[in-house]
Amino acid sequence: MRLGRVATAVAAIMLVGARAPERPPITGISHLAVYSRDLAAAERFYVGVLGARSETNPENPAGRRFALSGTQYVEVLPAPPGLGASLFAHAGYRTADAAALRGWLLANGARDVGALAGRPGDRWFAARDAEGNQVQFVETRTSDAAVPGAVSGRIIHVGHAVRDRAAQDGFYRRLLGFRPYWLGSFEPPKVDWVSQQTPDGRDWLEYMMVGQGSRVTEASLDARQLGVLNHLSLGVRNMQTAVTELYRGKKMTGRHDGPQMGLDGKWQANLYDPDGTRIELMEFHAVTEPCCSPFTAPDPEG
Repeated sequence: MRLGRVATAVAAIMLVGARAPERPPITGISHLAVYSRDLAAAERFYVGVLGARSETNPENPAGRRFALSGTQYVEVLPAPPGLGASLFAHAGYRTADAAALRGWLLANGARDVGALAGRPGDRWFAARDAEGNQVQFVETRTSDAAVPGAVSGRIIHVGHAVRDRAAQDGFYRRLLGFRPYWLGSFEPPKVDWVSQQTPDGRDWLEYMMVGQGSRVTEASLDARQLGVLNHLSLGVRNMQTAVTELYRGKKMTGRHDGPQMGLDGKWQANLYDPDGTRIELMEFHAVTEPCCSPFTAPDPEG
């Protein structure tokens, strides 16, 4: 009996001391992937206007990667037949260890976790968030230096349409550990934008809210509106300098708007690729008090 009690005590100590595996770091934005119906026009925009570097796409040779730095890019894919109004394909986040993160997600009940692809130092896998959007996790060991001549080498956030905030919070906040950053609206107390930073970095994901509680209704979701919602944001230190350089280079010939003061207190301006996807330029730091809520985490580094 005494030996049995000792064995039970040892087992209890081992259980107390055991720890669940920690989630491998998710350090920031890797890329935004969008569809295009005119890849040649898309290349002229991303290379000729934004100054990105055109690269082959190891995931899909029919598409292209437009690199803004060694670790961040826009992935443009050919629109498949029958594609609807939304050109959003997926968002990608950087991780220090794709294989370990994939195993951690499987162990924690993530849905539709795909196979690991690529090679060590440049590999990725996909999963699905609570609304079925594809989410990729990318491991890369290349330098994060900006591409020379790019309007910005820093994607500071991506955004896409979200209808069920609570369900998405279950995936991004409770499972992955994304952290609240800011939320706002044109018409408080409605909520149109909900921002949360990556778990181990300062880039963020912006829910672009649709439906009840937002000013954006399902009935208003045409291709133009979806191109505004599904977007990425490039960080710039000084908006006047960035926009002046674009005008000086005669690159502001397509659809654009701003600069203007965003409701988060940051200067911003918008460009649109030939298919209507919004590319937002945004200063790293607010210069006036934001509406609706305070910032609850530090700004991205600029």
